[in-house]
Amino acid sequence: MLKDILGQAWDAMLFNRRRTLITIAGMAWGIATVVLLLAYGAGFANAIQAIFAQWSTNTIGVFPGKTSEQAGGEKAGAQVRLTLDDVDRLMISVPGLRRISPAAYKDVTVQNDLHSYTWTINGVRPVFQDIWKLDLDQGRFYNGQEEEQRAHVCVIGSEAKTKLFSGGWALGETIRLNGVHFTIIGVLKPKMQEGGEDNDANRQVYVPFSTMSDLVDTKYLGGLWFDYQGDYQMIEQTTRTALGAAHHFRPTDHEAVHVANLMSQLHQFSILSLALQVLLSLVGALTLGIAGIGLMNIMLVAVQQRTKEIGIEKALGARKQHILTQFLAEALAITAVGGVTGIALAYLVSLAVGRIPFYSNIALHAENADIQLAISPASVIVATVILMLTGLVSGMIPAIRAANLDPIEALRYE
Repeated sequence: MLKDILGQAWDAMLFNRRRTLITIAGMAWGIATVVLLLAYGAGFANAIQAIFAQWSTNTIGVFPGKTSEQAGGEKAGAQVRLTLDDVDRLMISVPGLRRISPAAYKDVTVQNDLHSYTWTINGVRPVFQDIWKLDLDQGRFYNGQEEEQRAHVCVIGSEAKTKLFSGGWALGETIRLNGVHFTIIGVLKPKMQEGGEDNDANRQVYVPFSTMSDLVDTKYLGGLWFDYQGDYQMIEQTTRTALGAAHHFRPTDHEAVHVANLMSQLHQFSILSLALQVLLSLVGALTLGIAGIGLMNIMLVAVQQRTKEIGIEKALGARKQHILTQFLAEALAITAVGGVTGIALAYLVSLAVGRIPFYSNIALHAENADIQLAISPASVIVATVILMLTGLVSGMIPAIRAANLDPIEALRYE
């Protein structure tokens, strides 16, 4: 029975080739649009993830500020100064804290025998490499023993190496930081970086925190960086509470200390990317809906043209469900062929387009954060479900009309 119905549907499609091809083209265009829009939304989300993936997202930075609220008799506007005591304080107070490093910063003159630049020097402990995912291209990062010995060693960024040594060998070479000699023991892999020359992470130089006191007073810290396990909002709140109790400011005073919570920023971007994906899905569904309306009109025309045929079938004993299934099968067959064609078209377009420039337009070394139209199985499944619903609704209305025709009136139809 089913084989006969499908055969009739296929014969009807072949009999009206031009009309069928136009309808299939509309359905194919609709499903291709849905798949490509879903792929674009997923590519945008992956690009955002790639931007944050170069840093450890479970990372928080704390920087000193000024109070903006009165607390404990203290006037607003008091300077908050972080010290090494705060490192121990947070280690004890913040649950889930894994590694923590004090940080001191200073812009100094960086020189070798041929070049001289002014770059930012970072005094941090060895664990900072893991906190910030500083991957090495050459050499190694300094260790705990060199931290204890106040060793004059440093790790430089990829761009710093290019500028100082014109891309040549840098390991073991000596550079002067504010006139103080340091030996290069490591070169970092390049990071994605936007902004001008004054804001290039790849020109940073890292030295042991203990050695940093030769360049700047480290009694008061430039900041603290730590990574953690657990809920990012709870960790931030606990950090503010612990520091507020020690430095006499309210935890709600966000100006007293500035907290850079990377997971919070990632969460905001994730909401944005999810909203974009939902919007693109709706646009794609509407596009496919227009194709569905075209299918419905074509099927209504088919019902009108085959009214007498329907009357004959009913006179010979065909039931409503037989007529209903016959026209619904034809609509679903057109939908299926259009769907396969559209998905194939979407794959061809994605391969032809490849990478769409996104973050690389404003940042260096950011090709991984461009949008890739990678069609995932999930997007194909979602698009297929939308297609099936569209085909079912578009085919059901004409099929019901055909099934409800009065056989006597249908036989009289000219």
